[in-house]
Amino acid sequence: MKKTFTLIGFFSMLAFTNAQIVISEIYGGGGNSGSTLKNDYVVLKNIGSTTASLTGATLQYAPAAATFTQYHTLPNITLNPGQTYLIQEATGGGGTVDLPTPDFIATTVINFDGSPNPSVGIGIAVTSGKIVIANNAVQVTGPTNTNVVDFVGYGTANQYEGPGPAPSPTTTTAIKRVSGDTNNNTVDFTVGAATPINSTGGTLAISDVDFNYSKFRFIENSFVKENEIVFGGEIKDVKVYDMYGRVVKVSPTKSAYSLDVTELPKGNYIVTGTIDNEPVSQKILKD
Repeated sequence: MKKTFTLIGFFSMLAFTNAQIVISEIYGGGGNSGSTLKNDYVVLKNIGSTTASLTGATLQYAPAAATFTQYHTLPNITLNPGQTYLIQEATGGGGTVDLPTPDFIATTVINFDGSPNPSVGIGIAVTSGKIVIANNAVQVTGPTNTNVVDFVGYGTANQYEGPGPAPSPTTTTAIKRVSGDTNNNTVDFTVGAATPINSTGGTLAISDVDFNYSKFRFIENSFVKENEIVFGGEIKDVKVYDMYGRVVKVSPTKSAYSLDVTELPKGNYIVTGTIDNEPVSQKILKD
């Protein structure tokens, strides 16, 4: 990611000087065979400590070993520290789950060579490719170009920030930024579950990912009180899932009448267990 810019066009590029808005997640399996999600997507994120903006920016795409062939413009974007921005890209025609409400749906894709591009959104390759945020519509040729805001090469890409590319995802996984930006795609990204998050924090419902909510019945009379989930009776094998479908808390005992969740951040969770060998569940809000 570029930290400085040439004096030419300084005023128009002022918003990019700190380069706080970066590519946070890339997913190219949307609508492909074996995929649940219908669309490819890119998530941007403000990783800085102050509000940041992008004005006049484009998202450009290249196959792993080729030049940047296409792009689409981005609307003017302003993100608070830690805020994300979900861009919906092309679909392979399959999948069963819509993305959470995108902040921007890419429609018109432009080819740099001037030929028509009928795609609705960029078709992102699943395992290898190159994506860049540029501060204008000038074709990027490499990660050190002065108009590069953030550059990510993944899989077998022949260009990338740092000594090597980000790892290669699959139809059901995405490449995800670990935390900040060291200008090293190899260490800045990892592969994990595809979890598109829009600017309001909306993500996939737990039932849309890999949690079979329908096999559970409702836990009656359960509530959160003073950082403790209190059940209406004895429940066995208690687990707490976050809204990404990850287990974030397990009861230290086989059976429980309550569960301390002091260490969990505020938000929505799914609590599961068994009563008389029958699976039960409850959606819990910790506020």
